[in-house]
Formats: sequence, C-alpha cells, structure tokens
Amino acid sequence: MVISIVKGQPSDMVGYVIDKALAIDSLLFTISALLSFLSIRLERSTIGLERWAEVLFIIGLVSMTAIAVIFSFEIV
Repeated sequence: MVISIVKGQPSDMVGYVIDKALAIDSLLFTISALLSFLSIRLERSTIGLERWAEVLFIIGLVSMTAIAVIFSFEIV
C-alpha cells in the first residue's frame, strides 16, 4: 500500500508495523498542513494553531526519518 517493497517481503509483523507507522505519519503531516492553512486563513489570533502545526510537522519529520532508517538498515 504505502511501500511496495514491504509487500514483496515475507508477511510478518514488521511490514504491518511499518505500514501503520507510515499511515500515522501521513496523518500527522496532513493535520499539520490543515492547521497551518487555518492559521493563515482565520482572522482571529491563531498562535495556538501555528504552534500545533509546527509541533506535528516536527514529529512527522522525526518519525519519518526514524522509519526510513529502521527500514533501510533492516534494524528490526
């Protein structure tokens, strides 16, 4: 689904966890983008929205990097 390389390997828990982690990661980026968009569009104070967008974006970047490293170097 997300990474076709995982589907080509034997079915196990690692592929399942990687797929689910990447799905959650994509949700983090989507929510971050929506919050950022809303903070630009809304006319009232949106400091809280901006802060959450930044936090979710950083969490998404860190988790995507961790997933890529784990997958690339076959740590698990």
